[in-house]
Amino acid sequence: METISSSGGMVVAPHMAAAKAGADVLNAGGTAVDAMIAAAATIAVVYPHMNAIGGDGYWLIAPKGGDPWYVEACGWAGAKATISAYREAECETVPTRGPLAALTVPGTIAGWAKAHEIATHLGGGLPLRELLDDARRRAREGIIVSRSQSDLTAQKLAELKDQPGFADIYLADGAAPETGATLVQERLADTLEHLGHAGADDFYRGDIAATLAADLEKIGSPVTRADLRAFEARLRKPLTTRIRQGHLFNSAPPTQGLASLIILGLYDRLEVAHAEGFDHIHGLIEATKRAFLVRDRIITDPGQMEENPADYLSANWLDREVSRIDPARAAPWPHVGDPGDTVWLGAIDAAGNSVSFIQSIYWEFGSGCVSPRTGILMQNRGSSFSLDPDALNPLEPGRRPFHTLNPAMARLDDGRTVVYGTMGGEGQPQSQAAIFSRAILHGRDIGEAIDAPRWLLGRTWGDEATALRLENRFDPDLVLALERAGHQVVVMDEAYSDTMGHAGMIVRAADGGLLGAHDPRSDGGAAIG
Repeated sequence: METISSSGGMVVAPHMAAAKAGADVLNAGGTAVDAMIAAAATIAVVYPHMNAIGGDGYWLIAPKGGDPWYVEACGWAGAKATISAYREAECETVPTRGPLAALTVPGTIAGWAKAHEIATHLGGGLPLRELLDDARRRAREGIIVSRSQSDLTAQKLAELKDQPGFADIYLADGAAPETGATLVQERLADTLEHLGHAGADDFYRGDIAATLAADLEKIGSPVTRADLRAFEARLRKPLTTRIRQGHLFNSAPPTQGLASLIILGLYDRLEVAHAEGFDHIHGLIEATKRAFLVRDRIITDPGQMEENPADYLSANWLDREVSRIDPARAAPWPHVGDPGDTVWLGAIDAAGNSVSFIQSIYWEFGSGCVSPRTGILMQNRGSSFSLDPDALNPLEPGRRPFHTLNPAMARLDDGRTVVYGTMGGEGQPQSQAAIFSRAILHGRDIGEAIDAPRWLLGRTWGDEATALRLENRFDPDLVLALERAGHQVVVMDEAYSDTMGHAGMIVRAADGGLLGAHDPRSDGGAAIG
């Protein structure tokens, strides 16, 4: 995987069309935030199986030399989303597909609006209609269906084909579209065009809100017009911790950003000398186990949390916790994780403003429900709620669900700024740790760090096993060493697996030079602005 260099700006994304849309905005004089809004809109059109404007998003936005702002654009459960209502519908759990899975307010557009305010503060804030123009045009004229979209549509066809509005847009004569086919999204184009003229607020309090709410009511979704009207994205403080090289930042609850920071905080304290050996891979896997135990015990809606996540990022706690990691043996691991479909994008402009951004609809194609008059595909993030009122994340109106999403950023003592991240649900913290440890802690080339074989601990994409999955390019001696240490290893048939996420990274040096790369596992890359 080639590392791209630039002395100006750069955008990385899991689809090249999105990266180019962002780079075009940089060339037009926009900031990294403007570029990211454009890239986010385009990728919602060209990668519909991975994200949509009916989902949620999270932003880390940092001015040159400053700590990041954190934008939380996470929708809450609708007014009709009560445990009793789901029990009356004879649900044992919250459904993963269909109208009852489309139970949370989409936060993505509110996040774009809040980010646009920050872009204006940073000297940008190009008109929204310009930022959405590439996405609108592609939706209207048609996109080329990617291999990823075709394959995942075919794999999940039985779950999706009968969901309201899905087949009319995303299927071809009832079947998954072929790779290379043209997909037109006329109603989504209309919505993007309307937002460009009326403003993002229209999504929640205008004509689009009224139409979307009526469509959702018709199919039986618990999200109401009042739920949309009340929603706004929030500006919050990100989580942060320190390692030897500098400060790391990530998203706060209800996301798993805490886990991503714990992993790197613990791994830094293991003082591993070299990448790719047993100490490196085993150390990160064991740090992941420690981090996930904390995550699964405390992370919920921040208004309902009983513990302060920052306590688990202190030097004292990390110093104590690292002693629980056996450098030679694997800890038992019964944990069961979640699948997820997401996109991570990053941008840094010539002025040094940086963005780490992620948006998602949770599973591939989310709930599968499409508002026919707006073309908005609704997420199924609320399926992570429990119908047990005593659970950590019980379903109740106004509550935010647990999120796997977590954009990452680092400010290093040598003057470098790093934006990085990945899609991949349960694998996000693990792939973040893989690429950051390789490129930053062990000094590997960025493209090589992203290209290198990765692993995933836990269940994903409908697989019930909780084994340690390895891409098949790992050294067989390393695989044997992991097995002898007690890891339950499964070597996959794939050299580059979508299961491992679509990762990306941009590094800005103290002199302003940029290096960046995106994952060969995706359809993306880096574009220079």
